[in-house]
Amino acid sequence: MEGFDLEAAIESILFVSGEPVKLSRIAAVLGVGEFEAEAAANRMRDKLSFHRRGIRLVKLDGSVQLLSSPDYADYIRLALEVRKPPQLSHQALEVLAVVAYFQPVTKAYIEQIRGVDSSYTVGLLQERGLIETCGRLAAPGRPMLYKTTHVFLSTFGLEALRDLPELPQINDDGDDQKVSIRSAIMELKTKEESHLLEETEVV
Repeated sequence: MEGFDLEAAIESILFVSGEPVKLSRIAAVLGVGEFEAEAAANRMRDKLSFHRRGIRLVKLDGSVQLLSSPDYADYIRLALEVRKPPQLSHQALEVLAVVAYFQPVTKAYIEQIRGVDSSYTVGLLQERGLIETCGRLAAPGRPMLYKTTHVFLSTFGLEALRDLPELPQINDDGDDQKVSIRSAIMELKTKEESHLLEETEVV
């Protein structure tokens, strides 16, 4: 394809997809370098934000996605009769924090840190699309491993896991880990409240 507008092409791909698309995939399809595709995506993101458009481009761990602007989320919910997603409970945030900071992790590891059974909460976070399985641990019983998802990143306004708030330095002591996780929970809760409106996606 010759003479096409790179930004417009990326916008079309993301609009139709409705899901995060890898920048490497976009670059390959459009026959440009990944750096060039990322630069075009960055320009789009800045323009949409500067002109206060109804959509936003967000970057999620090497992928990009179009989402509706949080400024108009209430109007979208009224027009489409979409209910506001419930905020996560303290227990859910606790499990999510363990997975986010120590992934990939097993359910047993989560329960070791929390000190309580976490089966229901792990299942709930999977249903919400915030965590997913990512293989099995090479250990007796081959327990399932869990990691966070793109939905987790977009829900908490993160571009990549490296953007997670830094945890205090901890030792292997369980009490130290619990204190550290409590700190992480407060950070995640603040981010969830700030970015909850961004969960409404452009379809």
